Amino acid sequence: MITPDNVAAAAARKEHENLKFRNFLKNHADKDKLDEQFLRLHNELFANYDCSRCRNCCKEYSAEIPPQDFEHDAAHLNLSVDDFIDQYLKRDEFGSYITKHKPCDFLLDSGGCMLGDCKPEGCKNYPYTNQPERLWSLLTFIENVKICPVAYEICERLKQEYGFCGR
Repeated sequence: MITPDNVAAAAARKEHENLKFRNFLKNHADKDKLDEQFLRLHNELFANYDCSRCRNCCKEYSAEIPPQDFEHDAAHLNLSVDDFIDQYLKRDEFGSYITKHKPCDFLLDSGGCMLGDCKPEGCKNYPYTNQPERLWSLLTFIENVKICPVAYEICERLKQEYGFCGR
């Protein structure tokens, strides 16, 4: 599998091919079969992958923290809700609360998350390759291929399964 340090450059070299593959899937893939393929590859590849050794997602994205999680997250960090918000969060252009910095404010040097089990669902589910209706979110998937080595590998394996040659 590609290393976390090399995934962005490798994906950049294949950007045009990956976009052509996305269009190919949009026009030729059966949505249910594609979901099964994504789920199978997700489970296979993540079974032996230690995300804490990569954390490209934590380095490249701001985590969204839903307001319903504030109290629990603040308590986990032994902070008041107001201090939690002041110290770690800001509002984005859509009014959502996101972490103030990149890399994520909760990323530990060990690759773990300061929030532990309180980690937001969006973070737990990234790169969403085990979620249904992949056919309708292929553009997001192609973006995730630039960040996540497992998503990159899933893309490459799907190309093989479909006999796709992007040239």
